[in-house]
Amino acid sequence: ELAEVICDAVPCAEQLRYVSTGGEADMYAIRLARAYTGREKIVKFEGGYHGMSAEAQMSLAPSKRVNFPQAVPDSAGIPADVGENVLVAPFNDPVYIQSLLSEFGNDVAAIIVEPLQRIIPPAPGFLELLRQECDRYGIVLIFDEVVTGFRFAYGGAQEYYGVTPDVTTLGKVIGGGFPLAAIVGRRDIMAHFDKSDVGADKWLMQLGTLSGNPIAAAAGLKSLEILNREGAYDHLLGLGNRVSQMIRDALGKTGVPFHIVGHPTLFEVVFHEIQPLDYRMVQNGDEQAGKAWNDTLRANGIFKSPGKTYPSLILSEEDLAITQAAIDKAAQAVA
Repeated sequence: ELAEVICDAVPCAEQLRYVSTGGEADMYAIRLARAYTGREKIVKFEGGYHGMSAEAQMSLAPSKRVNFPQAVPDSAGIPADVGENVLVAPFNDPVYIQSLLSEFGNDVAAIIVEPLQRIIPPAPGFLELLRQECDRYGIVLIFDEVVTGFRFAYGGAQEYYGVTPDVTTLGKVIGGGFPLAAIVGRRDIMAHFDKSDVGADKWLMQLGTLSGNPIAAAAGLKSLEILNREGAYDHLLGLGNRVSQMIRDALGKTGVPFHIVGHPTLFEVVFHEIQPLDYRMVQNGDEQAGKAWNDTLRANGIFKSPGKTYPSLILSEEDLAITQAAIDKAAQAVA
C-alpha cells in the first residue's frame, strides 16, 4: 500500500524497492546505474551527502581542497581505486559539468545529486542542464531525495523544480520516524532487480532482513496522509517563512553579514557576505559566528542540527514565541 502511495506521488517512480536507510538506498542506486549502463564512473558534487558507501564518502566534507574532478576520501578504509571511478564536480557550475562530461560522458554510469545540496538551492537551469546532459550521454540521473522527498512538495523536489530524474532515493519521512527507505525509478532501470527480466549477468541482488518493515510502513503511510491533507504544504511554507523573517529582522539589526540559504522548509544561516552557491562558499562562512548562533539557540530551547533548520507542521504559536526569543538572543551573541 505504501509503495503504491509513493509511486503515485513521485514523478519518476514507476517501480520501488525497499531498504532500511537512505544511505543504503543511495548505495543501491549507484550500483543499479552501473548494472543498467554497464559503465563504472560516477559523478557526484563536492559536499553532497549520499550515505556511508565508499563512493559516497568521496569528497563528502573535504578539508583539503584539490583540483576537480579528483575525489578525496573522507574516511579510512576506502580502497584507493574507488577514487578512480568517482568524478567530483562543483555544485551549480554548468560550464564545469559540461566540460567534464565532454571528456568522460560516455564512461559515466550516473550523476547523483541532491536537488538542493544540503542547504544550497540549484541555480536556475542547473538541474535542467543535468537532465539534458544525462540524456545526451545515456547517463542515469539519480536524485537523492532522502531529505527533500515529500518536504518541498508532495512529489518532492522533482515536482517542485519540475525536473524528473531516472532514479530517486527516499527515506526519513516515508518511515514516519522508523527505519525505512526506498529506491524508485523507471521500470526499465528497476528491472535489474529482477533476474527473470534481465538475466543472471545483469541482475542486481538486493536483500535486507528488515527492508519494508511493516511497522515503519504503517507509520510512513500515516505521515504521508497527513502531508497530503489540504493546506499542509502552505502551512509548512508559512511557518518556514515566518521563522526566516524572524532571523532577517534580528540579524539585520546587527550589521553582521549573513544569508539565509535554502528553502522555507529547510534552510540555514550562513555568515558570509556573498550568497553561497557551492560547498566551498559555505565553508568560507564565519565558522565562529555560526557556532555562537547555534549554541545560543540550543541554550534557549531550540533543538536543531548545527547545519540545518527544519520547520515542522506541529509548531504552535507558543513554539514560535520561544523561537523568536531565542533568535533575538542568538543575534546578540553574534553581533
